[in-house]
Amino acid sequence: MKKIMLALAIASLATMSWASDQDKTDTTGRLDKAAAVLHEIMAAPDKGIPEEVVDHAKCIAVVPHMIKGGFVFGAQGGRGVATCRTDHGWSAPAFFAITGGSWGLQIGVEGVDLVMVIQNDEGMKHLLASKFQLGADASAAAGPVGRHASADTDWKMNAEILTYSRAKGVFAGLTLNGADVRPDEDSMRTVYGPDVTFRSVLTGSVPPPPQAHAFLSAIRGARAEAASR
Repeated sequence: MKKIMLALAIASLATMSWASDQDKTDTTGRLDKAAAVLHEIMAAPDKGIPEEVVDHAKCIAVVPHMIKGGFVFGAQGGRGVATCRTDHGWSAPAFFAITGGSWGLQIGVEGVDLVMVIQNDEGMKHLLASKFQLGADASAAAGPVGRHASADTDWKMNAEILTYSRAKGVFAGLTLNGADVRPDEDSMRTVYGPDVTFRSVLTGSVPPPPQAHAFLSAIRGARAEAASR
């Protein structure tokens, strides 16, 4: 009986160790995919996020390959990564989940890359909260696309968050309302441990982990890529 209990304990520990390693792999993979999405979007000639929007951004959040919903769909959800400007540059990445929402674009696609550009302090406050809803708690609008944003300031004034999507190679501003955004606590614990909060990461109190290098490099280089298109 003791041998059986010991074997079960060893198996349980092995399973927990494998799960922890798998979580780390998945989280690192999400950072790398988010970096690739941002590079590809910013490098797209005449179709990326305008450099003025990047310059104006308080925070940038990326959800690589968001799971599809249905026809002109209510999205099922996905997991992403965000960073915010601090006095010392861009913060370490914080992990979040997004669920629900009514989409006005991308009919019948298998997956969507989502980018959210938080434009002002109010939008940043919502992101730092434990949970908020696009279109209800925080105003959101489809962002302008191209080399440069329009000379008028509508894109600055009309929304706290600009949203973009890419599906099957097509990149465009996206209307997304009703989606809930909340911290991805499991991924936060995997990378930072149990005592680090979503807010402390995004406000610059926590140093970036080594696996965030590619993602933060993509964020730092986003404006230069936009300007060189």
